[in-house]
Amino acid sequence: MSRATIGILDYEVGNLASVRHALHSLDYRCRISADPETLDQTDLLLLPGVGAFPHAMKSLAARGLDHFLRERARRGKPVLGICLGMQLLADSSNEICLTAGLGLIPGRVEHLERGDWHIGWNNIEIIRDDPVFGKTDGFSVYFNHSHVFNAAPEYQAAVARMDGAASAFTVAVRRDNVVGLQFHPEKSQRHGRELLSNVIERLIRA
Repeated sequence: MSRATIGILDYEVGNLASVRHALHSLDYRCRISADPETLDQTDLLLLPGVGAFPHAMKSLAARGLDHFLRERARRGKPVLGICLGMQLLADSSNEICLTAGLGLIPGRVEHLERGDWHIGWNNIEIIRDDPVFGKTDGFSVYFNHSHVFNAAPEYQAAVARMDGAASAFTVAVRRDNVVGLQFHPEKSQRHGRELLSNVIERLIRA
């Protein structure tokens, strides 16, 4: 069986090197590009992201990648967003200013209720019986963010809690062929890479 090829969107807002390294370690081919024709020849699109929502959406739009992502998702092709990339899947964000997102998964990005920033390791709680996430309940993964994606309940797949708080925030979402992960699986050692591999394989085979 030939190896799957992952298209990593290069829109100058993302940790491309660490994502590519993690994917290569899992034996995937990678194409890093901002060219829709090149990206369209891949098995799964991965949207990374580090930084502010408004700048990221502007960068996507400047390259025509916003329309490309929407069209690719509409055709049933798998899309995976990581960290800011997950948040961009939302309808909108209030980070800095109200900004429209890709609108691929209903919901809105808002500031964390507890604290200004969430950096460090937390266990995830799978709240949806979904083979895409496999046996990853309780996995410890790495976070670095100040905003969260408040997705509609039917699209929430996993949550986490800060400092033993009773209230949880969404850390994984899914709508058909589109999945978002708030944490950094590429920086989460063995658990992160196991989860990343499972999500990619299940989405490609769906």
